Amino acid sequence: MFLYGFEQGGFFVMSVFSCLCRVIKEYSILMILGGIVALVWANMDYVAYHHMADMTLWENQWIGTLKEGYRSFNMHFLVNDLLMAFFFALAGKEVWESIVQKNGSLRGRKAAIPLFATFGGIFAPVSLYVLGIVVVDQFESLANGWAIPAATDIAFSYLFARLIFGSGHPAVGFLLLLAIADDAIGLIIIAVFYPTGELQLQWLILSVCAALFAFLSFSWFPRYLDRTGKTTGCFQLVSDKLSYVPYLLLAFVSWYGFYRSGIHSALGFLPVIMAMPHGDLYRQSGCCESVGNDKHDDVLNKFEHAIKIPVEVILCLFAFVNAGVLLSNVGVVSWIILLSLLIGKPVGIYLFSVLGLKLMQADLPEGMKKADLLVIGFLAAIGFSVAMFIATVSFDAGKILDGAKMGALLSFGAAAPAFLMARLVGIQRKGE
Repeated sequence: MFLYGFEQGGFFVMSVFSCLCRVIKEYSILMILGGIVALVWANMDYVAYHHMADMTLWENQWIGTLKEGYRSFNMHFLVNDLLMAFFFALAGKEVWESIVQKNGSLRGRKAAIPLFATFGGIFAPVSLYVLGIVVVDQFESLANGWAIPAATDIAFSYLFARLIFGSGHPAVGFLLLLAIADDAIGLIIIAVFYPTGELQLQWLILSVCAALFAFLSFSWFPRYLDRTGKTTGCFQLVSDKLSYVPYLLLAFVSWYGFYRSGIHSALGFLPVIMAMPHGDLYRQSGCCESVGNDKHDDVLNKFEHAIKIPVEVILCLFAFVNAGVLLSNVGVVSWIILLSLLIGKPVGIYLFSVLGLKLMQADLPEGMKKADLLVIGFLAAIGFSVAMFIATVSFDAGKILDGAKMGALLSFGAAAPAFLMARLVGIQRKGE
């Protein structure tokens, strides 16, 4: 009887823990908490907060922020340059799967209108930002922040989309596709326009070699042996036994290549992500016993499932070390970023979507109407984490950076006009 009660108690604890993990993942609670703690602490004791957030962990190491001829491994470097590589790995995984898989959402005509919307949702806010800094005569000091309003936070925009439209509404998938494409363009923008130092692109050879070694050794060669008949189930065996571990080790090698190249090292895992086996490779290899039927048991998805909760903790740390800005530093750049997002995103997404519909002679997904595009536009205006990340690589520490971060944080408020617009246009929620 005691053992039965113990087992039941253990089952209850595990159920509660599983439910808690799901809530944390779906609602990004840890990131919100990290941001709130940082804001409150910084405005109560700015010196104490920055003593913690800027803490030096190791001096004069082989990696770190370059300061006066030596490298300092501090909290900002640990979080923004190293740990955020896991966050961008998740974003890169979504983009890569959408492009490479046969039924990927970024393949074929079905992606055309959301892609038109994506370009509108980037072009319009960036144009408004540039116009704004010209009008206030601060072009030189603020020009480097042009990409901040291009960002869309996938997690929060998707969360509010489900609350407004219901999980079964086609507008949710439309927004998710738009946000994924936005992230893909954002990754390119960060890599091309925001180098972290003098470019030494020869170091990217290290990243390319790491990705090639990962692909050839753990994906191509086992499948080659299976095809020639020298072995049976080698690809499945390697994937099951080694899983994502060798890829993760090689991802750190790739990360170091990005770090030394001058391209932002937070993007360093991406080449190896593209080398990980995905569902279509399993199906092509005849390994369908554990993959398919929506079980998502391939290496790429195993990696995603393994790091999802750690990434939530990382985003909490990211918000904590970056969101601690004085409310008094809300300034011109804050309002320009916020207005660029709140006006540019819905206007750009709506106009470019309508343009795409005419040019492609296409229709919106069944069950979706043009008015839904305005709601999607406001939801896409939530820049939050991605916008704040771009702000940290756009400006040096100081009042301008703090103001830019506040603009990114305030964009969370775009959820309010999204709910209001949904009410005005009469959105009908749809379940599964």
